[in-house]
Amino acid sequence: MHYLGINTGFAVNRFSEPEEWTRIVSEELGLRFVQLSADLVPMGLPSELLAKQVKKIDQAMSRYGIQAIGTFTGYFTRVNHLAHPDPDIRRYWVNWFKTFIDVSVDLGAETMGSHFGIFTAKDNADPQVRQLRRRQNIDAWHELGDYAAQRGLKYLCWEPMSISREQGETLKQTEQLQKDVNQNSALPFYLCLDVDHGDLSSSNPDDTNPHAWLKEFGSQSPLIHIKQSRQNKGGHWPFTSEHNQDGKIIPSQILEILEPIPSPFGRRFLLFELSFREREPADSQVIPATRESVDYWLKLPKSRLSA
Repeated sequence: MHYLGINTGFAVNRFSEPEEWTRIVSEELGLRFVQLSADLVPMGLPSELLAKQVKKIDQAMSRYGIQAIGTFTGYFTRVNHLAHPDPDIRRYWVNWFKTFIDVSVDLGAETMGSHFGIFTAKDNADPQVRQLRRRQNIDAWHELGDYAAQRGLKYLCWEPMSISREQGETLKQTEQLQKDVNQNSALPFYLCLDVDHGDLSSSNPDDTNPHAWLKEFGSQSPLIHIKQSRQNKGGHWPFTSEHNQDGKIIPSQILEILEPIPSPFGRRFLLFELSFREREPADSQVIPATRESVDYWLKLPKSRLSA
């Protein structure tokens, strides 16, 4: 079964109050599953204040029937983290992620995820150093896997990206990294696929074909980010009539491909990952455009899609 949900990045700095974004997700968007962005949880707060905020989020989700199926890093945490060249900074991020795992457990999530790790341009240009950073990156994820298993998460997940520095940019690179991170891991690693990722410079057209990614990795992807885009990957747009007119993402085809592909846990979440510029009229259209997107997907024929 496929379930429709949303990454809460759309709410960051717009609807920061837990009681407000949960109400919007439930009452105005008609959704109940969220992937909670780290940007909406002020992770840099002192421990007592963080615990207070997590409690407020948990209470608001309970009030509006919202379930956090997972947590994920966001725009402000799109940094080098576990692939940083400085070992002390990598250690900081390992500890940061352990706290994020604690938060995830406290909010009832079954997984925590992120991009895998970002290399600096200098490290990425040196094959030997890149290989070292990659190994350090995997080792750090394994430490987090040990901790997440102890805390009771079901799995960890990572998102293939679109350039070499951010990893998982091609089908081949994703296959290899997925194999390597799962080797000797205490907890399984699955993918959070994105229908608009892949390396535009690749000579293999399948590397930017969302259908190819879904066919190849759908069985390893309990979570999928959805958004409308165009051939130049300029998107994170809603599925409104304006953007669907020349958009490259065809939801009915996405669902048709996924229909026969089993998910690791018997269910799969298709998560809106939408971005709206801090400009008018876009900023005032966040809720109606997202609601139009929800309605568009739910009205697809024979979708077996539930919100």
